[in-house]
Amino acid sequence: MTLLYTYPPLLTGRLQKRYQRFFADICLDTGEVITAHCPNTGPMTGVAVPGRPVCVSHQPHPKRKLPYTWELIHVEDTEPTWVNINTARPNPVVRRLLEQHGLPEIDDYHYIQGEVPYGSEGSRADFCLTGGQRPIYVEVKNTTWVQGRLALFPDTVTTRGQKHLRELLRLVPQARAVLIYFIGRSDCTHFAPGDKADPIYGQLLRQAVRQGVEILPCQFSVDPSGIAYRRQLPLVLD
Repeated sequence: MTLLYTYPPLLTGRLQKRYQRFFADICLDTGEVITAHCPNTGPMTGVAVPGRPVCVSHQPHPKRKLPYTWELIHVEDTEPTWVNINTARPNPVVRRLLEQHGLPEIDDYHYIQGEVPYGSEGSRADFCLTGGQRPIYVEVKNTTWVQGRLALFPDTVTTRGQKHLRELLRLVPQARAVLIYFIGRSDCTHFAPGDKADPIYGQLLRQAVRQGVEILPCQFSVDPSGIAYRRQLPLVLD
C-alpha cells in the first residue's frame, strides 16, 4: 500500500495519563516523562488506556507551549494495531487520496476545494469537488472507537456531527453529499453509528442514508511510518 502521509521521526513510550482533554503524560522509552499535546477533544473511548505504547512527534517552536504531539497508540483488543488519535491527520490524508482519485465511488470531479461554506447552519464542507456532473460535498469524521470488530462513530454526543448530517441532507438531490468516516485502525471489519453514545446522531445517519447521502466508512492502515488507504468497510444499520 502506498503511503498517503509519512510521519516525521517519532519517539516511543507509554501513556501514563490523559487529562483536561488536551494533555497527556507519557514516559518515553528513554525514561524521560514528558507532557504532550493531545490533538483529540473526544473521550477516545477504549483507546486512551494508561500503560499502552504510544508514539509522539517532536516539533519544538517558540510559539508552541508543548513541543510534543501525541500521534498514535497501540492496542491489542482483537488484534495488535496502531490507532491514529490525531484529528488533524484525516483531512490532509483524504485530500491526498482525492487528488489521486483513489475513491472510485466519488471519482466524477476535476477540482478540489477545501473549507467551502455551505448549508443554512453556518457550516463549512471539508471538501467540495467540482467539474463533474454535480458538485460533491464531502465531510470527514475521525473514528477511533471499536467494539469487537465493529468501528463506531461517534463515541460521545456530537451536536456538530448532527449539524453536518442535517446540512448534507439538505444538499440532496441538487448536489452529491458524501460522509467519509476515517477509520484509522486495522482491527475492524464493519462500521455502524455509535447509537449508545449519541442516539440522535444514529437516527440522523439512517435518515441520511434513506434520502441519498453517501456513506463511505474508509479504513486506513496506520503505523509509525505513515498512513495508507486500505479498504471500505460495510455499513451496518440494523
